[in-house]
Amino acid sequence: MVIPAYDEEEAIPGTLAELMSVRPDLDVLVVSDGSRDKTADLARAAGVSIVELPFNLGIGGALQTGFRFAVRNGYTRAVQFDADGQHDPREIATLEAALDDGADMVIGSRFGEGTVEYRVGPIRRGAMHVLRASVNAVSGHKFTDTSSGFRAFTRPVLESFAHSYPVEFMDSTESLLLACKAGFEVVEVPTRIRKRSAGKPSTRHFRLVYHYLRLLVVIISQVQISRRRRREVT
Repeated sequence: MVIPAYDEEEAIPGTLAELMSVRPDLDVLVVSDGSRDKTADLARAAGVSIVELPFNLGIGGALQTGFRFAVRNGYTRAVQFDADGQHDPREIATLEAALDDGADMVIGSRFGEGTVEYRVGPIRRGAMHVLRASVNAVSGHKFTDTSSGFRAFTRPVLESFAHSYPVEFMDSTESLLLACKAGFEVVEVPTRIRKRSAGKPSTRHFRLVYHYLRLLVVIISQVQISRRRRREVT
């Protein structure tokens, strides 16, 4: 279990307590991404493994750190889980079942048959729609949630992401494209989403717009590269 966390001292104790109560069989790693508060101390007090990054790398860098930890310690699977309490640990079994059925990477969709509606503002909702359509067009899949932070991975995907995971914001969407491009079997399963248990999200509208535009440029560039390669082959 890999939990990236940045200044989550209000939420992390409850998240870890529930997680360990529901799934005491799982090994948990919290990657404190340059937190300035007591996130690392509270995670350590909860008895989980902790990696403290000296400065804030962003969620992509924190996740890659977690994937490298998993690979180096011989884990054959890992689950990405948010620190803010939005994910229900009971849903981990749903992701694991999809891995058992042969998937290499599983996305817990917030727009499936969840019991709580996932609400976003109009700017973000529009941007997510454009990105979803773009990713589906490039990947040939029909994903409903390209930016979910609730995911499960097999060993081959962990090894790939340990070396080449995107570190920019919106890493979740970009990594989804990388997994599809690498030929991994990526599937979606519906999962419940809850309100943040404590603290506040760090994103802001202008930052979101910038990163959505950056990712669109990445997607368009990949399309152009693919078309050029196909022309060269023919």
